[in-house]
Amino acid sequence: MLKKSLLINLILLFFAPFMFLFSQNPRMDGYKGIWYSSGAKMSYGYKFSGGVSTFASRHRPIAIYSPEARKTFFVYGGTTNADEQHLLIMISYFDHKTHMVPRPVIVYDKMGVKEPYDNASLAIDDQGFLWVFISGYNRTRPGFIYKSTRPYSIDAFELVREIEMISPQPWRVNDKGFIMVYSKLSKGLDIWCASGSDGKSWPVDNKLVSMGGNLQISDIHEGIIVTVFNYFPRGDIDGQTNLYCLQSDDMGETWKTIDGKPVNIPLTDKNNEALIKNFEQDGKQVYLSDIDFDSDGNPVILAIISSSRVPGPGSRDWFVISRKDGDWNFKKVCESSHNFDRGSIHIEGSEWKLIGPTEPGPQESGTGGEVALWVSRNGGTDWQKVTFVTKNSINNNSFVRHPVNAQKDFYALWTDGNADELSKSYLYFTNEKCDKVWMLPYDMKESMRKPVRIR
Repeated sequence: MLKKSLLINLILLFFAPFMFLFSQNPRMDGYKGIWYSSGAKMSYGYKFSGGVSTFASRHRPIAIYSPEARKTFFVYGGTTNADEQHLLIMISYFDHKTHMVPRPVIVYDKMGVKEPYDNASLAIDDQGFLWVFISGYNRTRPGFIYKSTRPYSIDAFELVREIEMISPQPWRVNDKGFIMVYSKLSKGLDIWCASGSDGKSWPVDNKLVSMGGNLQISDIHEGIIVTVFNYFPRGDIDGQTNLYCLQSDDMGETWKTIDGKPVNIPLTDKNNEALIKNFEQDGKQVYLSDIDFDSDGNPVILAIISSSRVPGPGSRDWFVISRKDGDWNFKKVCESSHNFDRGSIHIEGSEWKLIGPTEPGPQESGTGGEVALWVSRNGGTDWQKVTFVTKNSINNNSFVRHPVNAQKDFYALWTDGNADELSKSYLYFTNEKCDKVWMLPYDMKESMRKPVRIR
């Protein structure tokens, strides 16, 4: 009996390192994006609605190109089918060698949650492991951190940590580990920053901003993280306004203004050293869309400055906000029709590209529209609409995102959906020139398949 038990234990010990091969996450039979509407329908539609699988600018990054794997990995909010609003945290990749995509993998089933606020973000560590950071909501609906069981593989994921976090924005700094800015809900939506070497423990965890409510977008350049944020007057998210900026060059332990002046955190007064511009005094709302860096390492911000907090009449001005000779410059590029129109900005030397739903779509007053490419060839001073990326769409396109280290054949990713009523929601991507568009397969029986070119 003892010999038999010993033999079984030896067999289990031998095969243990290979057990992950038989434990894989389930896959979906296609790329089915989730649809959502926020609140009650008003005179001119919803606060925001339609396809939200790539929602929102505050979940970032959601796509990363890996030169080692020659794949662009991406996460998105999926669902079971078009008739349900059941959020699934999905991951997949585009293979730049074969131009194919696999059946996407379910990292986590949100068990009935339908809100895109619980979407995920993505990181890749130095060994090639994929990290999925899933947003939660307070302690009753915590966030989760998952890690792939093998480098550059989406087959299987293991839970690393349960953590209270909203809208996580993780960034990997070579040889130092992870730095993440995120939110927690207390008296308002506060901004926090955590960092750690292994993704499991986060010894640095500082509250950055506590002004009654804030939304932020961040990015990293040569080890320096920059966060740009607004604030909610009297805790009212619909009144989000003002524009602020902070940076850290020591993995979030200390923070400075953009011109290097140290600040004491957390910031609690709306009038502080990080303020870029006071839009509140002008009665304007500020909706953050994207951030990149110019050739000198200065942050370049894409934001919509709005005169109305609800859908309908009013101006929604797309501004590119950049820094030169120590001053902030505000350049209006165009106008659109909705506060939740979201685009991406790409900086390549003196050529700057803006890709977003700046044009009217089939649901005229709804979130999103037709996507266009705008280009500046003199560092953001002058802008020109170069081409329509989408045309004659059935539903509005929205939430255009760009991958980290975006490649010419997978340059921007977005979703669509009917802004007026529940519909199917597809995912799309375009190339660097924005003259071709592909749709990810909604239904998929094969293990690998080429996306369908629709333009």
